[in-house]
Formats: sequence, structure tokens, C-alpha cells
Amino acid sequence: MRKKVYLLGALLLLGGILLFSLKEKELLIRDQDTGEIYGSFDVEEGDVFSITFIHSVNKSPVTDRLIIRGHHLDAYETIYSSFGAGVQTELREGEELSYDKDGNMVIRGFQQSYGSLNLIVGTVSDHILTIHGKEISLRELCGRNASVAIVVK
Repeated sequence: MRKKVYLLGALLLLGGILLFSLKEKELLIRDQDTGEIYGSFDVEEGDVFSITFIHSVNKSPVTDRLIIRGHHLDAYETIYSSFGAGVQTELREGEELSYDKDGNMVIRGFQQSYGSLNLIVGTVSDHILTIHGKEISLRELCGRNASVAIVVK
């Protein structure tokens, strides 16, 4: 009888571990202070999403694209249309500059990884999350001036 109980316990434990390891990851957008979850999106290893905003000084759109790697967000590329104060003007080792079909500058080759991407949602212009082809206004989702953390769980 004891062997059956141990076997059943071992099978349940193994099943739980398997279920936990197969669970899809989620990209969470949550309040930095309270932890309130504003949005949750299913993601998989290698998925790419972006945050687009109007640069406060440069006054032109900037898109930061990130890729899901484990439970981290790796900087993938940054796209912008004009040089100016506050945007990258020099390449670091390993980075490369190219131009897209619309003439925008695209920088790739970043060596930066985030456990949590923290930002304050714009009050004058919005931050737009693009994930799985869908655009989501962070102002509508979280509110103006919200301090948010974007994490993978």
C-alpha cells in the first residue's frame, strides 16, 4: 500500500512539474508601485514586440523592438527618423546602422537585456505597444503618467 501512495505522489509531482514547465509565458504590463496588472499577453521564446513613442526632445517617432529570451527582454532594434538631442548618434561595438524602405534609421546589435522594462506612460504623446500585430495604447490601458513595468512571467 505504501508503494502505491509513493508512486501516486511521484506521478502527481512529475505531472505538476511537466504542467508548470509547459505553461506559456506571459508579457505583463503592471503598475510599478502597486503591482496591479494592466495587461497580459501570451508570448513564446523568440517573440518580438515593440514600444513606439514620440521623443520628447526630438519630436519624432522612436520604436524600440524587444525579443523574449527566457524571462528577459533583449533589446533587438531601435528605429527612428531623424538625429537630434536624446537619440543615439554613435554606434557601440557590435551595433550596426541600416535604413529601412522608408528611410528610417535602424540600429541593431544591442547587448542589452532587461528583467523589467520600466517606463512612464506619456502625458503629451502616447506609448504604443505592438504585439502579435495588434497596437495597444498604453495611455488607454494604464492611464497618463502611469509608472509601468513590462516583464515576462
